[in-house]
Amino acid sequence: MTCSPIHDFDFLFGHWEVEHRRLTSRGVGSDDWDISHGTAFTEPRMGGITNIEQHDCPERGWRGVALRTLDLATKEWSIYWISDRDGRLAPPVVGRFHDEGCRLEGLDIDGERPILARFEWSRVNTETPRWAQHFSYDDGRTWELNWVMDFRRAA
Repeated sequence: MTCSPIHDFDFLFGHWEVEHRRLTSRGVGSDDWDISHGTAFTEPRMGGITNIEQHDCPERGWRGVALRTLDLATKEWSIYWISDRDGRLAPPVVGRFHDEGCRLEGLDIDGERPILARFEWSRVNTETPRWAQHFSYDDGRTWELNWVMDFRRAA
């Protein structure tokens, strides 16, 4: 993490190998995880106030894009996600960086169920950053971890 929030995501620019761990069923107390592998590429736009990350997961037959934007007034990041599975631009999660990484939260829907979504970035000052997604089905009283991406620089 650097002093200017414009550079918060600089650690992520470039090409990555990604290990995905996803719960096979969300919101039902499952502990059955599916593991797959893919790639990602992230690059800045507009002087760093936005960046685009594309994920390709051919093992599971999907692609997705994360669009991150920085609100210069509030110094908060918004992350929007779209997958080729449904073509729907998900509502943003919003948050900011802290000493250990970044936490962003926002309202969304999981199937038919309204949720709070939480994205967390950790290990941002290492060669192996981690992203994790949690959903809350009870207005933030409890959280279920349902997707983890471990990044490793591509050769």
